[in-house]
Parts: sequence; structure tokens; C-alpha cells
Amino acid sequence: MANLSKKILNKTLRKNRVRSKVNGTAERPRLTVTISNLHVSAQLIDDDKMHTICAATTVGSSKKGTMTEKAASIGSEIAKKAKKAKISTVVFDRNGRKYAGRLGALADAARKEGLKF
Repeated sequence: MANLSKKILNKTLRKNRVRSKVNGTAERPRLTVTISNLHVSAQLIDDDKMHTICAATTVGSSKKGTMTEKAASIGSEIAKKAKKAKISTVVFDRNGRKYAGRLGALADAARKEGLKF
């Protein structure tokens, strides 16, 4: 149990370190990504107004494939929604996770759809 609490503490410290430097505005909102064991979700957040501009998630959908494939589809979906909201650049909030694997697949898919960060 001690190892688990240390792991959670370290992730919280990493998350707070990233969030202290990353702030979303109306012109350049924050793209935050949450990845659980079963689902992937992404949101574009304007921190000045404390308002979510758009969001995409696998919860309630019937998407099949690996988690990496699901993350890539969410990345392209959030980029398409950002285009509709006339947003081209974002600030990427990795939420204390390493930029690899599922998170990297989501970011690459969003970049392919034209989102800049």
C-alpha cells in the first residue's frame, strides 16, 4: 500500500507542476486529456472563464480496438470539434502522464487534423 500512495503522490506532484505553467485562454484553450483503464476523454478548457469549450470521450460509444486506437480517434474528434469552434492552437495539458503511448497517439492524431500545440 505504501508503494501505491507514493505513486499517487508523485503523479499529483507532476500534475500540479504542469498545471502551474499551463493556462488556457479564449484564443488558445487548454487541451486536457484523461486516460483511464477503459476510457479516454479530452476537453478544451478556457481557464479565464472557467468554461469547457468542447469535449470528446469514449464513454457511451461503441468504439472498438485497442486503447491506443481509441485515443487516436478521440484526438481526431477533438480536433474536428475545435475547428468548428474556430480554434486552431491549444496548450497541451498532459495531466501528469508521460508523453508516450496513448497520450502520444492522441496528440499525433490531433496534429494530423490541423490542431497546433
